[in-house]
Amino acid sequence: MPTVADVLSQGWKVHQAGKIEEALRVYQHVIKQAPRNPEAHVYLGIALFDQRRYNDSISAYRTALALKDAFPIAWNNLGNSLRMTGDVQESDACFEKAFKLDPSYLSVYKNRGTLWIWSGEIERGLRWYEKGLQIAPDDPELHRNLGVIYLLLGDFDRGWSEYRWRWKMGGLRRPQSHAPLWNGEPISGRSILLYPEQGRGDEMHFIRLASVLAAEGARVVVQTDPQMIPLFTSVRGVHTLLPVGSQLPPVDFQASFIDAVDGWYQATGQLPYVAKHFGERDDRSGYLNVSDPLVNYWHRWMEKNALGKDHRKRIGIAWQGNPKHHADVYRSIPLEAFRPLAEDEDLHLVSLQFGFGSEQLDQVDFGNVISRLPADTDTSGGAFTDTAAVMKNLDHVITTDTSVAHLAGALGVPTTVMLGRVPDWRWLCDGDRTEWYPSMRLVRQREMGHWNDVVQEAHRSLKQVDQVP
Repeated sequence: MPTVADVLSQGWKVHQAGKIEEALRVYQHVIKQAPRNPEAHVYLGIALFDQRRYNDSISAYRTALALKDAFPIAWNNLGNSLRMTGDVQESDACFEKAFKLDPSYLSVYKNRGTLWIWSGEIERGLRWYEKGLQIAPDDPELHRNLGVIYLLLGDFDRGWSEYRWRWKMGGLRRPQSHAPLWNGEPISGRSILLYPEQGRGDEMHFIRLASVLAAEGARVVVQTDPQMIPLFTSVRGVHTLLPVGSQLPPVDFQASFIDAVDGWYQATGQLPYVAKHFGERDDRSGYLNVSDPLVNYWHRWMEKNALGKDHRKRIGIAWQGNPKHHADVYRSIPLEAFRPLAEDEDLHLVSLQFGFGSEQLDQVDFGNVISRLPADTDTSGGAFTDTAAVMKNLDHVITTDTSVAHLAGALGVPTTVMLGRVPDWRWLCDGDRTEWYPSMRLVRQREMGHWNDVVQEAHRSLKQVDQVP
């Protein structure tokens, strides 16, 4: 007969295979049979955490600790769950307890560093990451985390060096090409394969490298998701645009889009801002585009659906990113926070939210004043193509840090991006402008979890002229 440990081990294998609900049932079954087993409650807490049921995971870990106080894993995990609910001080106290029980427990260093980073105390968080390297000098996650923070701080020399460790973490895949990685070598007269590495927002942000490298004399081949090809046909400098999985031509170099940013920095000591490279600071047309017929189609749709029958400003809004993103809890906001804009009689809001978060349109009492695009938007002509054409017919876009922000910026549409207390590295730590997108304003959260001031500032910006000086 299998022991409790055997059953928990089997459940963990199921858990690691991504079948969290099935693993949850295994852990609950064990607890029913052995309610005083602290390990079972920890496993349950992990499953609940992975389902983003943070308060439930806190209860599970507290139960485990009531049964076994000298349990560093439980203290560490409790601290991590408390971090996700915003209880910073109690979270840190839990990490301290785990640290004292086991000073060599690497996860404590990582989680404690992350706690203080996301709380806005970046230097304090960095110290914990750096302490972690003293006991695990080759840990790729620690190096990657340091890289992200150095980049955020504008320390690009250390940042890119550390961020390259992400490729040793697993989960990232390069295409089947024998070409060496481009590290900034002279590219004129050579060929290079570029491809996406992370999310759609990153693709739209860094597809600009095709134009930058082509301007240096490279023959640029881009491989991407088939759904992104229609949008990327507007990018200048792409010699060949291929779907993922297709046969690749021989090339001299390869690089993910983000690798290419790194390579460009190694070659020039600068980031590849397209506006600077092409002298386009006064040209806000952007580096992505869609066809005039599609833009005109959505112009007619708006006229037909009452958006053209008044003189209000048309404001596209988006509030929710992919909840599976590790930082989504810090970057997405509830639609309810947009109430001041919805109640402004000079504005006509248009939802650019699809999928995650769109259900909130039926949950707020002002959802009926927000225009909604058809359910089949972006389903026939390629990813983001309809949304891009809609944006071309708007006066402004206000969004959180999601792919919508990058699409609007890449199109040159006047955009306000509402950033969390600690933003993604590309936005740096301060300033209301970004050289990545000349048509964009940045509004920064001052206090973790508080979005009302951010929305108010974004609202005020709409009262100003929509041109960036």
